[in-house]
Amino acid sequence: MSFWRSLVGKLWMTIIGLVACVLLILGLFLLPYIDTNFTNSAAIKKMFVIVCVIGFSLTTFFALFLFTKITQPMQQLIRAADSIRKGKYDTRLSLRTSDEIGTLSITFNHMAEELENTIRSLKHEKEHLSSVLRSMYDAVITLDRSGAIILTNPPGEKVLELWGDLPDSASEMEEMTEDDYWSGIPKPLIPMFHRVLDQEGDQSMNIHVKKGVWSVHMTPLASDGEIRGAVAVVRDVTEQVKLEKMRSDFVANVSHEIRTPLSMMQGYSEALLDGMAATPEEQAELVQVIHDESLRMTRLVRDLLDLARMEAGYIDMPMAQMDFRELAERMHRKFLVRAKEHDITLKLEVDNSPMYLEQANEDRLEQVLTNLLDNAFRHTPDGGEIGISAHIRESKLGKELHASIKDSGAGIPSDDLAFIFERFYKADKARVRGETVGTGLGLSIVKNIVDSHQGTIQAESELGKGTIFHMILPVERHQ
Repeated sequence: MSFWRSLVGKLWMTIIGLVACVLLILGLFLLPYIDTNFTNSAAIKKMFVIVCVIGFSLTTFFALFLFTKITQPMQQLIRAADSIRKGKYDTRLSLRTSDEIGTLSITFNHMAEELENTIRSLKHEKEHLSSVLRSMYDAVITLDRSGAIILTNPPGEKVLELWGDLPDSASEMEEMTEDDYWSGIPKPLIPMFHRVLDQEGDQSMNIHVKKGVWSVHMTPLASDGEIRGAVAVVRDVTEQVKLEKMRSDFVANVSHEIRTPLSMMQGYSEALLDGMAATPEEQAELVQVIHDESLRMTRLVRDLLDLARMEAGYIDMPMAQMDFRELAERMHRKFLVRAKEHDITLKLEVDNSPMYLEQANEDRLEQVLTNLLDNAFRHTPDGGEIGISAHIRESKLGKELHASIKDSGAGIPSDDLAFIFERFYKADKARVRGETVGTGLGLSIVKNIVDSHQGTIQAESELGKGTIFHMILPVERHQ
């Protein structure tokens, strides 16, 4: 800063001007008076000049004194304020005086300290908020009043990326304004965003996007009594909706499966009580039906309990070394009688050498083969063919046991193949040979047992040509 533009410079120029005016006025009136009344006027004039020079010198010294005491501290204060303006909030003044400048310096330091603490608190709060948003599983999307996105967390960015290329539906086109086309608001959130701004209240709903279900809760952002935007919390509830549907379907199916045998048992028992069976043969026939239905209910309850325990992990399944070849031969012998009764050819193809599984539960694998063979017999007509095969093969993960159950039955429609391992899935009863219909839980139990052995199972089928169930089990369990 130039000295002449400073406060002290202007003050010094003012004092010099005043002194010059005073001296000029005195000189105009005093010098003629000295010439007329004093004999040694030259000496007096010389002394007058000396006094003027001393006066100007004193004013200059006073100006320099003021420059030291006022201007320099003010310049330090200006530099400190400029440093704070640039973000250096730890700037402090070192002036220690007892005048107003010292008081101003102390006040400035207190102000700078409070400002630094406030900025630090705001920074910590921002970092805390950012950490909370990053750690949230739900997607958070903050919008201003125009629909522009001002803040998101990582799950929110994934949602924006997932919803970024959605086509415009007819309902969304009706509710979109011209500003919505240029804003970054996701299209599925546009109707809810408008309702939040119009009604100035929270909105919650489930929206369906790309075969998924999303729960959205949107709250308005208010400041000074004015709605300035909205914040949306988005959660993927697709699995929850599926589980809820499975639960309701499960309850409905269980109720249906239990109601049918109960109704038959009740009807036939009432027939017996009413004496409708006139002969012992008719009575025996009614009792046999009641007995068969009671066995059906027993199987259903047993399968339900087994499946529930498996899914909850409550069934103790001790693992030990076993020879799958011996198990396959035993199952072949077990079902030979049933095959002869229905003129069905039952084949067995296994390796000649033992096929050891290092960690397996023989009883549960026997249950797997029993369920698969029972399904095959119930869907294979008389004169058909059922095959059991098992071989050890090498793969990228090591040695694996490949076992399959093949039948020449009615087959399964391709649209139903994806659901055969779900609870209560049943083949069309019209395609089942005249035997008792199963509980619909056998394949679910099979899949749970195979999964517990770290294996996989899948089915191939073609209508009219039969079905093949492929099961792959690791010879050595993976850690």
